[in-house]
Amino acid sequence: MSSSYSIAQLTAEFDITPRAIRFYEDRGLITPRRNGNRRVYSPRDRVRLKLILRGKRLGLSLDEIREIIDMYDNETDAGEAQRAQLDLLLDKIRKRRQTLMAQKQDIDVLLDFMDRVEADCTEALIALGDGGKLSVK
Repeated sequence: MSSSYSIAQLTAEFDITPRAIRFYEDRGLITPRRNGNRRVYSPRDRVRLKLILRGKRLGLSLDEIREIIDMYDNETDAGEAQRAQLDLLLDKIRKRRQTLMAQKQDIDVLLDFMDRVEADCTEALIALGDGGKLSVK
């Protein structure tokens, strides 16, 4: 593992734009050091970026992600910090899952309703004598 990374290396590794990395930097989630105008990212920044992207894939907000990854920095006992992080992450995942399941149920209800309306429209068209073909306007 390298002792430092350029923005180009991180964008290539994580398939994200430099703008995204700068956004996370502006939000204080990563804190590269400067070498003139050049940003130099530490292994810690790389790990934090990886955790940020993982959290985003899970649907967590940046504030939630910050809360989770900052816990490790604020604890003195690494094992205690990891346990606290995992407990918090599990809680966030469970809440996110509940939200997604509710949204999925709403989507399923809407799709069923659309199927019924589509069937009703098709039957109405058949009754009008055009064989159920939808007109294109």
